[in-house]
Parts: sequence; structure tokens; C-alpha cells
Amino acid sequence: MAGEDLIAQFQQLGMSEQKAKETLKNVNVTRNLQLALTQTKLPLAEGAGMLLYHMATKLKPQAAEHMPLLVKYIADRKLDNTQRVDAALEYVLRCVQKKNSSLDVAELERECGVGVVVTPEEIERVVQQKIKGTYKEILLQQRYHFNAFKILQEVRSELKWADAKSLKAAIDVEIFDLLGPKTEADSKPLPKQNDKQTKGKENVKPVLNAPTTDAAAEATDGANTIAELMKTKVHFHAPGENYKTDGYVVTDHTERLLKEHLQRTGGRVQTRFPPEPNGILHIGHAKAININFGYAAAQNGICYLRYDDTNPEKEEEKFFVGIRDMVEWLGYKPYKVTHSSDNFQQLYEWAVVLIRKGLAYVCHQKAEELKGFNPPPSPWRERPVEESLQLFEDMKRGKIDEGAATLRLKLTLEEGKVDPVAYRIKFIAHHRTGSAWCIYPTYDYTHCLCDSIEQITHSLCTKEFQSRRSSYYWLCNALDIYCPVQWEYGRLNMNYALVSKRKIGKLITERIVHDWDDPRLFTLTALRRRGFPAEAINNFCAQMGVTGAQISVDPAMLEAAVRDVLNVSAPRRLVVLQPLKVTISNFPHAKAVELQVPDFPQNPGQGTHQITLDRVVYIEHSDFKLDPEKGYRRLSPQQSVGLRHAGLVISVEQVVRDTSTGEVTELVCRCELAEQAEKPKAFVQWVSQPIELEVRLYEQLFKHKNPEDPNEVPGGFLSDIAENTMSVLRAYADRALSCVKAYDKFQFERIGFFSVDPDTTAKQIVFNRTVGLKEDSGKK
Repeated sequence: MAGEDLIAQFQQLGMSEQKAKETLKNVNVTRNLQLALTQTKLPLAEGAGMLLYHMATKLKPQAAEHMPLLVKYIADRKLDNTQRVDAALEYVLRCVQKKNSSLDVAELERECGVGVVVTPEEIERVVQQKIKGTYKEILLQQRYHFNAFKILQEVRSELKWADAKSLKAAIDVEIFDLLGPKTEADSKPLPKQNDKQTKGKENVKPVLNAPTTDAAAEATDGANTIAELMKTKVHFHAPGENYKTDGYVVTDHTERLLKEHLQRTGGRVQTRFPPEPNGILHIGHAKAININFGYAAAQNGICYLRYDDTNPEKEEEKFFVGIRDMVEWLGYKPYKVTHSSDNFQQLYEWAVVLIRKGLAYVCHQKAEELKGFNPPPSPWRERPVEESLQLFEDMKRGKIDEGAATLRLKLTLEEGKVDPVAYRIKFIAHHRTGSAWCIYPTYDYTHCLCDSIEQITHSLCTKEFQSRRSSYYWLCNALDIYCPVQWEYGRLNMNYALVSKRKIGKLITERIVHDWDDPRLFTLTALRRRGFPAEAINNFCAQMGVTGAQISVDPAMLEAAVRDVLNVSAPRRLVVLQPLKVTISNFPHAKAVELQVPDFPQNPGQGTHQITLDRVVYIEHSDFKLDPEKGYRRLSPQQSVGLRHAGLVISVEQVVRDTSTGEVTELVCRCELAEQAEKPKAFVQWVSQPIELEVRLYEQLFKHKNPEDPNEVPGGFLSDIAENTMSVLRAYADRALSCVKAYDKFQFERIGFFSVDPDTTAKQIVFNRTVGLKEDSGKK
């Protein structure tokens, strides 16, 4: 049917032209409405058309067979409001849980209140009870500022099938009777209680909607924290209600298996984070960690850390340790650490079951034959079951060469891939099972079965696994075991960055970066070394939301989240990166003095530290200019400047230069007490009797936003490396920084946020720049 015809029909249902056009963009709703329209005749009774639309937006695919009955009941006005339609959809879904069960029309009508009439007198009686009883005092206090929706909800709980408009009208009348007409004060808005909740969101882009799952549709944007995101923006299914989710496949055993599952878990939410231990986690994994652990925590559930260790060729002990270290660094404690290899025997036995059922077979096609989108069909697909059983046993016993046979499953994935491989031969010892196995299961085979073994309620994964959802459900159902629900969300990608393990390895071998934790990378170990707080990374992930849309963001968004955390947690210290010696000729004290300086100048109650002020101080070289431009605010031969926290204003008496280069090497200055001197245009940081630091400054590693895109970077990512991405300075700092330890974080006043590098020793303190301060275009 042409789009114009559909828009016209949708308008006959009661939609505006704009609403009809928007509806047409949603493929699922449009399809459901088209089917509904074939079951009835237009025009419909007033309001019935929009109830059809309401039904079409909420109907699950597994309940589609009952659409004709629902359409008839709406057209006949048996389902005459959204409450009854929702109740009907809920009842139908419960019926779907029981495979081949017939729908009981009488029970449906009872569940939906068909024929139940709530009289105006009943409505008036219940509303009066609420307003003149429960809510009278608070209404008299708050008057028309009170949210009457609370009353509506309570009345609705008692009069489930009452007409919503009638309820609202009755409540309005009774409130008017109690309070009388609105006064001028009633019309004034209440003062805002707290504007701080919106602070920090100015740098956050809106997160895109994605029409893939119910959760994606609900989570339209992010939140300030993971806890807030999971409690207010994400609405997954309740444990045991798997059958209500889109695409879930119901079998004759589903009802029994779900009951057994609930008995084992007690109705608890159970998730898992299942990384492959063949590399270091990156910023994208941080989102996965937060979603899996965060959702379980928000629902008082549990989350497993499961290593998907089915490929011994690429797995190393350092990756196992590194993964757990990063999970715990982000603040999460796994309920239990498991391994896919824990289940090798069970997975093998299930593979034998699939062969016996004729659902899997041993194939001899080579790996290169199976590549691409249209590989030739296997000539061994219909080989006898007993033959496949014997060959699979031969594979297990090492009697067949590596690459000469695989076990394949008889199914086609959404993407068109036919008969995915379940087992392959690898004569490589496993880090946990040693040489006990020479056949190893693939991810496609292992993932869902381990989820089932661990009674996972929500299998949360990134969008690229949507094409494997059918194999996920197929495998569990083929083996008649509990089937969890797979939910997908969009990947998080960082611009100007690489996260590919192979390509980061290339950067390391080419000595462009030092290791996996080089602060120029976006691995989690690198971000920790650079000084990013775990809280900031978690908050950043929360701001991205949980939708089906793939998100690509600039590093500046992550850096903004880092500043928000460090600004209230990193103590201030005085440091000069490029020191210029200043001798105060009229130093007002006989010897050096000790000053108490607040760790947080905006909140002195949070602690202090001690600094030294002596005749010789050091300021930033850039804070002095011989020939300043117009608008310059700092030290020059004609302009004084204040020393932060010292109570002194200095002005230049003499400029000392290097005789060979002409470079300024020292200033001789006079000082005045700040309360006696004319107020300077600026105050600068300084140090006296300093200690020396090594300070490492890092810049963006790549020139282009997408270094892996051949259209953007034809020469490949190695040709896109920016120049001077790391510089090392010998800085001076106050002695208050002499007792720091690795990962301690500070704000160097007027410079930026810095973190102590693990290279720090008793003889050499090393700092990494985490992020700079916010740019101030007016600062000179």
C-alpha cells in the first residue's frame, strides 16, 4: 500500500497528519496497524482507532496470532480504554508462555473487565473519600500546587476500569469544592529547589533513540550516575517473564523451565560480564561493565565475571589479571569469577545430544571455504548421525588433524550465515585444562549455554550480537534447557582513538606507544595511569545512556566528566612547569616562613597543607613578558602581579639575561604587602625551596577522527600519528608534594589536573597531566 494511502487510513483512526507520518517511520507499528486494518472496517467508533494504534505499539511478535481477536474486541467496544487493552495484551502474553495453549475468552473478558461499568456515583464516592479524608490536610497546605496525579493513581487502584476522563473531572470538582477558586498565589510557580542537578550536563550530547528493543525505546537519554540510569531509564523484563520480550521463542518446555529457573534464583536478577582474556579492556568495555554490574546492583541482583576462555591460542595470564583488576578498579565486585572452560565437559555432552537429534554434523570444509557471505553448502550436512558421532569422538581424541574437521550447527543466522561452527580442533594446551582437550567450542556455541548454566536473567551485549540472537535461542531450546533473554545496546566508540587489540599491539611493537597502559591510549589501564578517576568513567558511561544506537564521541566529553570529579576531589598544589627565578630584594621576613594553604580554596574546611615562602621564588616563565601585548594581565617591567596565598605583590626592578642567548634567566623584584599595594590584575602561582618533578604532558595521538577509516586516512592508521604527542618537563613544586604515591591526584593551580605515575621512585617523582583546566578565552 502506498505511503499516501496509509497516511489517509491512519488519519481515519484519529491521528493528525504529522502523527500519521511519524508512525509510518516505525516499521513494526506500521506492519501491526496494516494487519489490524485488514481485520476491521473503517470508520470505527470514536476513540477505537487510537486504541488500535495503542495495541499496535505494544503488541509483541509472539502474540501476533491473537491480533484478530483483539481488533474485534476494540472495534466492538469491549476493550474501550487503554487500561483494558493493556490488560488484554498482558493476558495474551501469559497464554503465549504455554505452547499450544488455547485462549480462554471468558477468562480474557474477566481479566479485562469487559462489561464492568463504574458508575458516576461510585467514582464520586471514592474520590470524596480520598480528598476529604486522606489528602485533605496536605491539599489545604499546598492548595493547587499539590500534584493531583497521586490521587488519580489511588482512585485508579480501587476503580480499575473507571474512565480516566471521568476520574479526572471528579477529582477537579472535589478539589474546587474544598479549596475554592484559585488565588493569585496559587498561580505563581513554586521556587526552584536545586539547580545543581542540571550542572555538568552542558557538555553532554543527547543520546539517540534506537527502535530495537523495549529497553532501547525507554532509555532515551543518559543520567548523571549509573545507579540513576539503571533505576530510572532502563526497563528490562522482570525475571521469569522472558516470554514477554520481543523475539523470545516459546516451546512446550518454556513454562516448566521458567518455573525451575525462578526456584533456583529466587527471582533475583543475574547478569554477567564475559570478556575474552586476550587483551586489555578499553573504554568501550567500561560501558559493558557498568551496564552488566550496574543493572544487577540497581535490582539487588548479582553479576558474574566470566572469562570466555575458549581460544587458548591468544589467552595470557596477564590479561586474566588485568581484566579483573579493571572491573574492581571501576568499583564492582563480581559475585563469582567463572570460566567458560569450567563447563567444557557439559558443553561437549550437549554437542553429542545435538548430533543425536540431527541438529549438528561433522564437516570437512576448510576455513577458507567458509569465508565470505555465500560459501558453498556443505556436502556432509546430511551424513548419518552415527557417522558424525564417531567423527566427533575422533576429533576429541586427537585422531583428526587441526583444520580437517569442525562440528557445525544446522541453522541460519539473521545475517544469512549458514551452519555456524560449534567446535574446532586446536592442538594447543589450555591454561586451565592443560592438554585434556584438543577440541574447543566457539563463542556462538558457548555463550548462550554458559548463560543458561549460570541462570542468567539478562544477557546484555552490544548490538553486533543481535544477528546471533536466533542461534542463542535456538541452541537453548534445541537442548530443552533454560533460555535467558538477550538484550542488545549500542557500542561506545571514541573518536581519535584505537581500541583494536591487534592495532594497539602494532603501536607498541613500532614503539609509537610504550605499552598497553600508555596514557595516550584509551585502554582502561591507560586511563587509570593518566589519572582518570573510576567514578568519572562510570559517570561518563551513564551520560551515554543504554540505547541501541552506536555512539561515537570526542575525548573532550570524557575529559569533561573527569574535570567534574577532580574539581571536587583533587587537592590544589603550587607547581611551575617552566621555572623562572625571582629574587625578592626587600623580602619582608628575616628568614623563610611557613604558610598554611587550603587544599580547596573554595572550601577551606576540607583541609590545609604547608608551603614555604623564601627570598627566592620561582614563577612560570610564561607569566613574565618583556614586551607584553595589549590586554596582558601578568608580570612585566611595567606591571606588577600578586603571588597566590603569599599576601605579596611583586614588581620588576631588574631583568637578568643570559649573555650569550639573551634569554631571561632571573628577575629581581620588590614586594609590597597585598593589603597595602594597589590590587594587581592577576595572581600567579609560585614555589620556594622547591623539589623537582618530572612532568609528562600528553597530546592527542591521532590527527583524524577515524584513524582506521581508509577514506579519511588512506595511508593507514600508522600514517596518522600526530607529532610531539608526549613531552617531558623538569618542573618545580612545593615540598608538600614530596610524599605522594602512585595514582594520587592533584590540581596544579592555574595549569590543570595531574596524577602520580607508577614510575615514581623515592628519588624521582613523576606526574602525568590528566586534563587541563577549562579554557578561558579571556585569560592573558
